[in-house]
Amino acid sequence: MPAITTNDLKNGISLNLDGTLYTVVEFQHVKPGKGGAFVRTRLRNLKTGNMLDRTFNAGIRVEQAILEKNDMQFLYMDGDDYVFMDTSTFDQISVKPVALGEAADYLIENAVAIIATHNDEIVSVEIPPSVELEIAQTEPGVQGDRVSGARKPATLQTGKVIQVPLFVNIGDRVKVDTRTGDYITRV
Repeated sequence: MPAITTNDLKNGISLNLDGTLYTVVEFQHVKPGKGGAFVRTRLRNLKTGNMLDRTFNAGIRVEQAILEKNDMQFLYMDGDDYVFMDTSTFDQISVKPVALGEAADYLIENAVAIIATHNDEIVSVEIPPSVELEIAQTEPGVQGDRVSGARKPATLQTGKVIQVPLFVNIGDRVKVDTRTGDYITRV
């Protein structure tokens, strides 16, 4: 594993700290008037998604984790597992729902995701920041019921329930923010 100094940290770099993989979300170099400089970081655990604040002395060496990222197309469900195909080699892999996390709420057949692996173990699945999905179930909108900002629950074709405006009906396609789960617009 390549070792880098804390002076080389950037957002998005993956680190192997004590056998656990983290990605740098934020970092700040601090040079106080007294004492040595240090680097304040906010790290995301790639396995659990938990956030960790950690401070390093400036210039110390940390182990960088090299992640292999591949574009993978979601093909179908095999029991509880999700089957993906590498778009360049056409190899297929099965992915456990635990590895997908919340990305599973937005996956439909033929959707493309970026799957990051480290030592042949899946550490993260990245999906686009927004996706277009069909509304599978919701209460019908009532004519003239156009209260500004009023929302109702709607079930997407993937089974995820989101809040949508009153005018959205079954069969409508909507754009959803995959980071927050919020309705963006009707397509």
